[in-house]
Amino acid sequence: MDFPKLIKSFGYAFYGIFTALKEQNMRIHIISAIIVVFVGFLTGLSTIEWLFIIVAISLVIGTEMVNTAIESVVNLASPTFHPFAKQAKDVAAGAVLVFAISSVIIGLLIFIPKWL
Repeated sequence: MDFPKLIKSFGYAFYGIFTALKEQNMRIHIISAIIVVFVGFLTGLSTIEWLFIIVAISLVIGTEMVNTAIESVVNLASPTFHPFAKQAKDVAAGAVLVFAISSVIIGLLIFIPKWL
């Protein structure tokens, strides 16, 4: 195993996270996640409930990062408008929306019974 190469790859990954944080939608997801985690601590979630919350947050943030990567590659490959480029970007954004809506539903299913 090439340890310096492994360390370097982690550096690239962390830089990718930092780069994604420059995107407005990513900042919205991160702020939402921080609020959910804070409220989760106040609410006293069980281990299983935390598991669902963490998976939901991870899926939304991970999908947003993949969406950002797809948008960057599409912009590079097709600097002018092309219907396939639009389709690729729209589908990637739609994937983020699917996970975001699912995460809201998961949050409601976990939090509402505890608050009522």
